[in-house]
Amino acid sequence: MTSPKKIMKGRGLRPLRRYGQSFLQDRNIIGRIVDAADIRPDDTVVEIGPGPGTLTGLIAGKAKTVIAVEIDPYMADILKQTLPDRDNLTIVRADILTYDLASALPASPDNKLNVIGNIPYNISTPILFHLLAFRRMIRSITIMLQKEVAERLGASPGTKAYGIPTVVVAMYACVAPVVDVPPSCFYPKPKVTSRVIRIDFREEPLVELKDEAFFTTVVKTAFSQRRKTLFNNLKGLRLPDGDPGLTSALARAGIDGVRRAETLSVAEFGLLSNTLADATVQHRENR
Repeated sequence: MTSPKKIMKGRGLRPLRRYGQSFLQDRNIIGRIVDAADIRPDDTVVEIGPGPGTLTGLIAGKAKTVIAVEIDPYMADILKQTLPDRDNLTIVRADILTYDLASALPASPDNKLNVIGNIPYNISTPILFHLLAFRRMIRSITIMLQKEVAERLGASPGTKAYGIPTVVVAMYACVAPVVDVPPSCFYPKPKVTSRVIRIDFREEPLVELKDEAFFTTVVKTAFSQRRKTLFNNLKGLRLPDGDPGLTSALARAGIDGVRRAETLSVAEFGLLSNTLADATVQHRENR
């Protein structure tokens, strides 16, 4: 395997900061990622940001189909040149944030996508939320994140790391660490340590939600100002019955409004969301 550094320099190219390019070139870590992804012979794998293809070749050797989504046209061209004989590889020049993963879904209703990627750290949270929107089509995600961000996804209530991504991801998936990756494994070297994680989606959410979009809104509103109480933040929802309606809903959920968002468990957020959704529906019916 030719290193990304040699490939880039051989073509007179430099990694582009606007795309957050930092290419993994450690063979051991590359192998760990592929192993953790548990690629099956009938899998359709969507690889996010393949770059010059250090992971892509190994993935293509295990999967039935590989769809490599690359925003940089120069990287897409390099990928075509370095892996010309992989007839199971499709290169899509697109931004993953606007890419419709449903278009990659296999025809068989029993198959789901396997997503793998070393994603740009500056847009890692938007990418996670984009993938969550397609969770019913995805079996698992194996991705590289900044270690600090990865730690947030596995954080416990009451800690500083516990926040919006923690709650929303945990409602729909289980997160497991794979391996930490030092800056020396990349070209160019990032300023932070990275972590590979695997995300496996649940068949059903941790709590049966009455309105999944509203659940996300409740979580985001509850954490909007971390130092404020839950009650003061949730005023931002502008419930139909105002403060009395919010007070009543919190009481029915058994949650004290003087608590802060980071003290609530994922299950409590689910219960709170359902109770607030009920209050909104009941108000409409009584009008």
